[in-house]
Amino acid sequence: MANQSVGLHVEDSGGTGRPVVLIHGWPLSGKAWEHQVPALSAAGFRVITYDRRGFGASEKPDSGFDYSTLANDLADVIAAKGLDDVTLVGFSMGGGEVARYVAEHGDSKLHSVVFAAAVPPYMMKTPDNPEGPLTEDKAKEMEAGIKADRAAFFEQFTKDFFSANGELKVSEEERQKAIALCHQSDQTAALGCMEAFGTTDFRDDLRAVSVPALIIHGDADGIVPLEGSGARTHAAIPSSELVVVPGAPHGFNVSHAEDFNRHLIAFLRK
Repeated sequence: MANQSVGLHVEDSGGTGRPVVLIHGWPLSGKAWEHQVPALSAAGFRVITYDRRGFGASEKPDSGFDYSTLANDLADVIAAKGLDDVTLVGFSMGGGEVARYVAEHGDSKLHSVVFAAAVPPYMMKTPDNPEGPLTEDKAKEMEAGIKADRAAFFEQFTKDFFSANGELKVSEEERQKAIALCHQSDQTAALGCMEAFGTTDFRDDLRAVSVPALIIHGDADGIVPLEGSGARTHAAIPSSELVVVPGAPHGFNVSHAEDFNRHLIAFLRK
């Protein structure tokens, strides 16, 4: 799909440090990085967050939720901000934008990339992707759930998002913040992006990654399991570094923010 430029809500910490672009997960917004922005800024980096089209405070178009268009949006942010030598940090769904950006836009603007609890290489379980962690039945169940009752869906989703082995790993206040961000998502965007992250095959995209890459994942991630995603991405990028955070759920940038930030900053300083 050709890119249809949309108004994206972008926040920029400013400064002269090397730029880091944080790409949020589904169905949240750039506000989901509130535990990372101050830490990265304090470490000397220029931090840019943006809300994906259809989410947060960005424009809510009725199309453009395929990954090539979303990667074009990311390229637009990089161009508009005049960024160079940038690190892209993609959380969950955002890891797909990182992979597709590298494959379709190259790495001339990049210093490194980070896949955090990210969906590549390919979520959907298919005959040629038997290790895919998402079954077609589960994908249909999620789609039906959000269509039937958004509030009930987000209530359960945020519990799963922040839980490890059945135990919630964040405060109720943190979970309620996440629910509020979920409700800012447009329904068309939520459904379109759900289909995109579930069904997009990034295996070829990952072969294009030649800059330094960090894969960071919790070993108790029940949304995007380590074995079917992060571990396979690490294997697909031979030069990549894998950091596994013990006992961490999917939303570990919140639940395990201190560990997450420490590992991320150590990588960014390389």
